[in-house]
Amino acid sequence: MDSLTKNSKDSLQELLVRFERNNKMVQRLSKKINSYTCEPNNLSCFEKLYELRQSFKAYANQQNKIMQLLKQKKVEAKNLKADIKRHLEYFKKLEQEIAAYLLATDQYSQEFRQ
Repeated sequence: MDSLTKNSKDSLQELLVRFERNNKMVQRLSKKINSYTCEPNNLSCFEKLYELRQSFKAYANQQNKIMQLLKQKKVEAKNLKADIKRHLEYFKKLEQEIAAYLLATDQYSQEFRQ
């Protein structure tokens, strides 16, 4: 039983490390899409940028909610692990959306360079 609890804590710690690393990555990506090099060049890019900013806000809200739960320590590890795993999946989706946006803006910026 003791080893089961230890494995659960290790697994939770591993998720928390990924959680923090992804949060830092989102902060960097947020700065990148707000930089002049990633400015939208057409209506669809402006719309995508707006959607990304909304996704960043939702991600930050979810991140803060989980951090508050961690500080309270009233939530069972099982429930917290599920929340963190959902948050990590949300990160993957957000990362894909950012990559698509960066490719779209780079495509248009290359047209202007030629």
